[in-house]
Amino acid sequence: MTITADGGSPAAGTPRSKRGGGFDPTSLRRQSPRHGERVVMIVLITAALLSVLVTVGIVLSLLFPAISFFREVSLTEFLFGTRWTPRFSGQESYGVLPLITGTAWTTLIALLIAIPFGLGAAIYLSEYARPRVRKVLKPVLEVLAGIPSVVYGFFALTFVAPVILNDLLGLDIGTFSVLSAGLVLGIMIIPTVASLSEDAMSAVPDSLRQGSMALGANKMRTTLRVVFPAAVSGIAASIVLALSRAVGETMIVALAAGTQARMVGGPTEVGQTMTGFIAQTATGESTPGTLSYNTLFAVGLLLFVLTFVINMISIRLVRKFREAY
Repeated sequence: MTITADGGSPAAGTPRSKRGGGFDPTSLRRQSPRHGERVVMIVLITAALLSVLVTVGIVLSLLFPAISFFREVSLTEFLFGTRWTPRFSGQESYGVLPLITGTAWTTLIALLIAIPFGLGAAIYLSEYARPRVRKVLKPVLEVLAGIPSVVYGFFALTFVAPVILNDLLGLDIGTFSVLSAGLVLGIMIIPTVASLSEDAMSAVPDSLRQGSMALGANKMRTTLRVVFPAAVSGIAASIVLALSRAVGETMIVALAAGTQARMVGGPTEVGQTMTGFIAQTATGESTPGTLSYNTLFAVGLLLFVLTFVINMISIRLVRKFREAY
């Protein structure tokens, strides 16, 4: 064997890949173009851009008719007026507060129903239910989210108001009320709160539960003092998402709350929501381009802004209280 001057073998300075039988990571080269990756990347970019374009299109479709509306009606009158009669010839008034109060009442009642029942279902499914029971109950609970809202509306109109509120509870309520609409709306958004909260609580590491029980805490205290705070970001997001859906729901409130736009002072009164007015006007006989028709877009823009603010609050809450494990 020949030895070089530095005492090494002739192949000592030769790259391993050239000596054969080895692999040189520094000589990696793309052997063939990956057309599949390029196609997937183009599809993903297109999907992202499409969602942005759709959002921009929605805003523009609401914005230009709304601008035409606010050229004739002041923003102060629109936001703080207490009388909403845009289609009464000779007695037009464009104060949107009656619609806001109707929306607020139905949303508040819905949250009072959905939050306790939804969180209760989430705690049971996450902490107490056996795996077999969870596999059965969670899909059944989520079936409620798949029922068409028009079915919920007729349920409120034909059963909740006359049977439960009038006959069983003895309340003096007519066919339409924000109470019956809010109750059924709360039932509809229970799966939103329950499912997302259960996912957040199930994501909490078992080590936290085991550490709490090792210190002597029982199951309930561990759930309320350890698991619940650890999952609070996901729980808050589920509540805000349910709130957003309650504000934007149309068919239930259009059928059960009524069509009289007036200041709602109590849950047993008849009222109209923003979405109920939009549904009524969109299917009415208003002439496109008129002031009464443009009220549709002014109310829609206000609803869009409210929903956007709610979603921004949800994002802030999730980022603020997020726990990383």
